[in-house]
Amino acid sequence: MQVIQGGNSYVARERFEELVQEALDSIPDELWNTIDNLVVTVEEWPTRGQLGSARVQAGHTLLGLYEGVPLTVRTQYYGMVPPDKITIFRGPILRFCPPGDEDAIRAQVRRTVLHEVAHHFGIDDDRLHEIGAY
Repeated sequence: MQVIQGGNSYVARERFEELVQEALDSIPDELWNTIDNLVVTVEEWPTRGQLGSARVQAGHTLLGLYEGVPLTVRTQYYGMVPPDKITIFRGPILRFCPPGDEDAIRAQVRRTVLHEVAHHFGIDDDRLHEIGAY
């Protein structure tokens, strides 16, 4: 989960989805080949339920959210389950980035995508903070 506060910007939904795909494409094949049962989607804003489940404080929001069973805790009984889900939230990212700065939006999208993919690999927020990933 990535939580943040900030300003306002704009990129069309289609272009934003392309930036998410660029971020996914930047993941090395060696790593990508170990990702299992995962879908990545773009939504405008997090739902109240998503904000609640992520324990987001008032005045903050989510840029992205991983929902699922991390690879590190899956057992031999893991199977026949819906895919894990990463949701990238367009509205909060655009609000956070400087107006009209597509490079800043691209960088934040990439940071958010990689942050949520790290959760799929079982890396929690504390560890990401420890290694300076955000």
